[in-house]
Amino acid sequence: QVHVTESGGGSVQAGGSLRLSCAATGTDIVARYIRCTMWFRQAPGRGREGVAVIYTEGDGSTSYADSVKGRFTISQDNDKNSVNLQMNNLKPEDSAMYYCAVDTRPWLCMDVAVDPSEYNYRGQGTQVTVSS
Repeated sequence: QVHVTESGGGSVQAGGSLRLSCAATGTDIVARYIRCTMWFRQAPGRGREGVAVIYTEGDGSTSYADSVKGRFTISQDNDKNSVNLQMNNLKPEDSAMYYCAVDTRPWLCMDVAVDPSEYNYRGQGTQVTVSS
């Protein structure tokens, strides 16, 4: 079993920044082979939107939704124990519950538009609220 935990949400004014963190832990051998991490979000009345993905092995390639390109950065800590989402120049439309999803299948990282339900492990989410 793999447990996914998000942290770092909060409330900020437009133009502000937040840093989200995702930790995937577990004693199961599966936890050692996590290769793909996605951040996705969902606002009330709206569908889920993939925000950013990172391949946590090899070249560490990343992919972003057009709506956040140039403002959000996904990265892995040097100790490889967590994946972060740095969010700058936040806008009110960024307000949503942000979730982290992880999986062992690296091809999921090829496209940020992959349905988050494809990921085998997902967290409970952290709320981000941006006021104008």
